[in-house]
Amino acid sequence: MKIIVIGAGAWGTALAISAARNTRNRHEVTLWARDAEAARAMEVDRVNARYLPGSAFPPALIVSAAPLDAVVHPDGGAVDLVIVATPMAALRSTLQQIATLPCPVAWLCKGFEAPLNAGMGLLGHEVQQAVAPHLRAGVLSGPSFAQEVAAGMPTALVAASAHEEVRIALVDAFHSAELRVYANDDVVGVEVGGAVKNVLAIATGLCDGLHLGLNARAALITRGLAEITRLGMALGAKAETFMGLSGLGDLVLTATGDLSRNRKVGLALAQGKTLEQAVAELGHVAEGVYSARTVWQRASSLGVAMPITQGVVDLLDGKLQAHQAVMALMGRGPAAEVY
Repeated sequence: MKIIVIGAGAWGTALAISAARNTRNRHEVTLWARDAEAARAMEVDRVNARYLPGSAFPPALIVSAAPLDAVVHPDGGAVDLVIVATPMAALRSTLQQIATLPCPVAWLCKGFEAPLNAGMGLLGHEVQQAVAPHLRAGVLSGPSFAQEVAAGMPTALVAASAHEEVRIALVDAFHSAELRVYANDDVVGVEVGGAVKNVLAIATGLCDGLHLGLNARAALITRGLAEITRLGMALGAKAETFMGLSGLGDLVLTATGDLSRNRKVGLALAQGKTLEQAVAELGHVAEGVYSARTVWQRASSLGVAMPITQGVVDLLDGKLQAHQAVMALMGRGPAAEVY
């Protein structure tokens, strides 16, 4: 397959490495970077020193900073699959640039787009429907840290799309002995799981940073999964999706893994650092910071109760200190355990 990965951040680079390393299928993989100088450095050094230092590029991986239109419409033949590996904030503009592509397209970003013109924040598939409705598109998601995928460590992902052709293309592109890819047609469920778990990982990082114990962590993860499920079902998702890789799996990884950016934000806030300090120390995008308020607004508009998410929003907005956010959650009245 001829595969184009748009965006040379950690996750895009990791998947490009994984696909190019698959000698059985012998994919031709191009990693596109918007920064020409960074692209030249990666091509010469055969490593993404900024985002994935130590993860060497396979010989089959090509790095390019040529005009995007020329990359996705090459003179030498058709492209089989395009992967958008940008942050959520750049998904709209990227899809607009490739809106007429005839091949399958999938994005990797997890989150809600920031609201436009006082509207509601949108999930990735809603953005695509608005700006590139004729694309055959989907999302590749699941519990995964870029460093581990680049290193060839065992990982499982979900390829979600309403189009069977897209699901098949994603499986053919990335399924290997080290990376399992499962097909799913519940795009809404997969995207909600991937978006909301980032917000809940901030809460769990806060819990651990305050040394509240493993009981508290387990409670947060479990009740957080309930919040994800409620919102997802209100948006039309299937309940069973949230017990899978893109729901429970991704939540557990992001909430407890030491490589999680969103968890690191929670840990930093628990140490008394400001949100600006916490984000600056990361050097990467933590989508939960940018999508927390949008998640809460979308849930509120649907009448969906999400108290943990609300607590994270109040914390990020400076309305509550770390210990106050915990007290607000624990001080709620008794209730039945429902999803």
